[in-house]
Amino acid sequence: MPNANNAAQTPQARHRVEPVAEELGRRFRDAGFQLALVGGSVRDTLLGRLGNDLDFTTDARPEQVLRILRPWADAVWEVGIAFGTVGGLKGARDGGTAKEFQIEVTTYRSEAYDRTSRKPEVSYGDSIEDDLVRRDFTVNAMAVALPDSRFIDPYGGLDDLAARVLRTPGTPEASFSDDPLRMMRAARFAAQLDFEVAPEVVAAMTAMADRIEIVSAERVRDELNKLLLSDNPRKGLRLLVDTGLADRVLPELSALRLERDEHFRHKDVYEHTLTVLEQAIDLETEGPDLTLRLAALLHDIGKPRTRRFEPDGRVSFHHHEMVGAKMTKARMTRLKYPNDQIKDVSRLVELHLRFHGYGSGEWTDSAVRRYVRDAGPLLSRLHKLTRSDCTTRNKRKAEALWRTYDGLEARIAELQEQEELDAIRPDLDGNQIMRILDLKPGPLVGKAYQHLLDLRMEHGPLGEEGATEALREWWAAQG
Repeated sequence: MPNANNAAQTPQARHRVEPVAEELGRRFRDAGFQLALVGGSVRDTLLGRLGNDLDFTTDARPEQVLRILRPWADAVWEVGIAFGTVGGLKGARDGGTAKEFQIEVTTYRSEAYDRTSRKPEVSYGDSIEDDLVRRDFTVNAMAVALPDSRFIDPYGGLDDLAARVLRTPGTPEASFSDDPLRMMRAARFAAQLDFEVAPEVVAAMTAMADRIEIVSAERVRDELNKLLLSDNPRKGLRLLVDTGLADRVLPELSALRLERDEHFRHKDVYEHTLTVLEQAIDLETEGPDLTLRLAALLHDIGKPRTRRFEPDGRVSFHHHEMVGAKMTKARMTRLKYPNDQIKDVSRLVELHLRFHGYGSGEWTDSAVRRYVRDAGPLLSRLHKLTRSDCTTRNKRKAEALWRTYDGLEARIAELQEQEELDAIRPDLDGNQIMRILDLKPGPLVGKAYQHLLDLRMEHGPLGEEGATEALREWWAAQG
């Protein structure tokens, strides 16, 4: 790890921000203002993981920032200008490679919530040191003054970065009072960076957990998503649960810590859930999948409400998938998730036990068709969720479950070749049904369509002639 005097002047650090950062720094200097690369951009530069997003801070006011950026950037936006932030897009070459840099320039500021507001109050400052002290953690309170690349670290962020620990520049109580969302950021950064959270920070999170309730659902959701999409979400989720934050933002997760019966007749649902999440992540093939990860996290949240101790000593959770699907929809709605994502995650929770309902025997064609039809476009995710839901330590049992699911996937592939399972529909459409039965649009057409669909699921393609005959037989039976 570089020391504080030369960290920002290492060849790696300078190269990663050239030419954009230094070029922009010269423009601000020539206009009579200061500019510094700041926060996560400095942290990630030192960790060797900087992307194309660059965050800057300046003593220039937003209208002055606009005057400097507009002639230089390829695009400029003012979405965050009320909070002192101006955004821009700038194309540049980095080591011979063309890149597009997302740039945000924020005026030195301080911001804080009052005791009841869901929106921070923003006031501008004149000192970069005062700007840095208001930031969430010391590892995000470092800056590189531009264009001369002077490293600024008044709160020991470099030492904490080397120690892989999260501390606040001031007291954690003052920091979390100013912006309670920082408590969730602590969990998120612990998961993203695999850092430890300082004991005094954990203590403040625990004592002030109820403060998160003044933060908007959208901001909480966004932090939760970033945590879930990290490489190590278990670490961040544990911190949310252990500090009591989860009780306020995702109480269904905390509720999974069921008190186990004295004979240990059911597994630890909380630990099982975290393991399922990790196993689902291992099965991802095209990068992080938020819908799959949410489904893995929430798949068993119906268990606490459905747990029963049976007379024979067993513990049951009958229909927990149905209860869990409703709970998933309710929680995700409160957190303002998009409707399509709510629908998909709830459906996966509802279907996650469907595979086990068929036992270990040979799958019939009709069972395969129904499984594929019910999963629809979520089939690939359902495969991953179902496989990841096996956390037994009994290797023989685990191998048997995987072989059975391998068999199911093979049956699906076989029938897909024969019948185009992804688009299962009756052999006759609504217009044909109305013509054959001399009907007008209405409920009877829907009933006829459903009957033909059921026949299609049970017996496979009937062909137009066979479907017409079956339709007439059904119609005759209607009286």
